[in-house]
Amino acid sequence: MAHVLVIEDDSMLAALEKDFLESNGFTVSIATTGKEGVKAFDKKSIDAVLLDVNLPDTDGYMLCQKLRNISNIPILFTTSKNSDEEVIRGFAAGADDYIVKPFNPSVMLARLRAHLELHQRLLGERQEADDSEPDIQTGDLRIFVKRHQVFRGKKEIMLTIKEFNLLAFLARHPNQVFSKKYLFEMIWHLDAFGELATVTVHVNRLRDKLNRVKPPFTAIETVWGNGYRFRAEEE
Repeated sequence: MAHVLVIEDDSMLAALEKDFLESNGFTVSIATTGKEGVKAFDKKSIDAVLLDVNLPDTDGYMLCQKLRNISNIPILFTTSKNSDEEVIRGFAAGADDYIVKPFNPSVMLARLRAHLELHQRLLGERQEADDSEPDIQTGDLRIFVKRHQVFRGKKEIMLTIKEFNLLAFLARHPNQVFSKKYLFEMIWHLDAFGELATVTVHVNRLRDKLNRVKPPFTAIETVWGNGYRFRAEEE
């Protein structure tokens, strides 16, 4: 069964989460600080992370970004911060979900299982897929849809599921303008949490990650007052 890392400074709540998850077949490790969390993440084979925002030694959002830069496993925030701004910030940091305390443990379990199952399906498709030709290619950008991989040149760009789906959707429809509302409905469906600003956050994060490779990535264009467009390079 999956190994879940709970990073939570409330020892009583962490113990409750651990007991509940273990009773449902999970292996659980607990860290009460960000430093302990990183140490556990590095030493153990972790399949998912339940992460609190308010940690005594670091900001949970910064820790999420750090973990996301090295791994695509599901990261779920569990926090009492419930404003729209905090939720958007959580997704911007790379989280796959945002669960507000107090929460029903059964709902938390259902969300965790759903993210783990999706992650495993993507891994399975990635392992079975043909390694030769990308499904989408423009300039130095190559997208392997079944493998859930994106490259610029020889450099792999690590993306979350939502980031990947957004990029693949735009790249499949080059030179078309899509409104934030349309993208929100197409990519997030019924599990969307927050506002249309979520789209802006993910587009900006996509640009940042794609720009880590030179030259600058300019294909995702903002069409002011209308939305976004993926400009394909001419052959």
